[in-house]
Amino acid sequence: MGRIKTYPFFNEPAILFPVIILAGLGIIMVHSASASISITEHGTALYYVKKQFIFCSMGILIMFMASLTPYKLLNSLAYFILFSAIVFLLAVQIKGLGIKAGGAYRWLNLGGFTFQPSEFAKLALIIFFAYSLNKKQDRISSFLVGFFPHVFVLGLLAVLILIQPDLGTVVIMGSIAWIMMFVAGVRIIHLLSPMPIIMPILYFLVYKVEYRLARILAYRDPWADPLNTGYQITHSLKAFGSGGLFGKGMGMGIQKLHYLPEPHTDFILSIIGEELGLIGVLGILILYAIVIVKGIQIAREADTLFGTFLATGITASLALQVSINTGVTMGLLPTKGLTLPFLSYGGTSLLMNMAGMGILMSIAANKNR
Repeated sequence: MGRIKTYPFFNEPAILFPVIILAGLGIIMVHSASASISITEHGTALYYVKKQFIFCSMGILIMFMASLTPYKLLNSLAYFILFSAIVFLLAVQIKGLGIKAGGAYRWLNLGGFTFQPSEFAKLALIIFFAYSLNKKQDRISSFLVGFFPHVFVLGLLAVLILIQPDLGTVVIMGSIAWIMMFVAGVRIIHLLSPMPIIMPILYFLVYKVEYRLARILAYRDPWADPLNTGYQITHSLKAFGSGGLFGKGMGMGIQKLHYLPEPHTDFILSIIGEELGLIGVLGILILYAIVIVKGIQIAREADTLFGTFLATGITASLALQVSINTGVTMGLLPTKGLTLPFLSYGGTSLLMNMAGMGILMSIAANKNR
């Protein structure tokens, strides 16, 4: 037991246990939510759950390896990781490599393995920002040193992701970048300076694009058009409402039976609410809260500023994903195709989030030493 405890992987139970529980529950709920769809599309109820089990096993291995790897190594790899993310985002637009689904090119076909570059780009952005903000600490209050270069990198990644198109991921990445720069000491006036430019662009991207405008209108009143623009939200709310306090029981949900679209990905929390009830949903949110609070603690106690900024970005990314997905499924935010970390079906998202948790463990382990 003494030797086991020397591994960072086992030294952070506030991360390890919640993540393992969430990932394990994710496998169960992906099977419950996808069985009917899987039979219709693939002739077997096990298609999605098998892949999720494989992704989960790979993710745990990646988390373990990341926890053993000195996080400071990422400092020297920041430019390589950022360059790789840019290459992947460009490759999505190459015919034969990019995969179109739902009207967007967001996946790469790598020899039968599908990969979502925007998920990797989020982690790459966090690593590069941590490196750059640490390096420029002596002149962080300068607009041309502490602010402009970071906004330029963010803008480059944002343009490549908007081409797919994927506005939601851009908003999340922008929020992560703003939080990291704020924590690093970038002046507030500099952080607010792009707003006169960003707001008109956001207005154009939302209100001048038909499907995005429809999402906003559905968000404002989903019951005005429950069979069309408000279809997802109304069925998600029905799932939560019918689940009550304790839920209908595992596997007993109705909305997953070809009523609620994407029940195993974007709206898996709705199925959890229907089958496990309010108690189940609250339990899941508590597990996320434990990890987020621990991430904040690791950021505050890191032995280097690079570690502080890195932990801040990873924790902010997790908190934003959970908040937005939860808000969407409960009708508190406009619909956005965003998975729920560790629970939703999706290989790239699961692997990148697991890698992030391993990096947090590595930062904490270095502090402990």
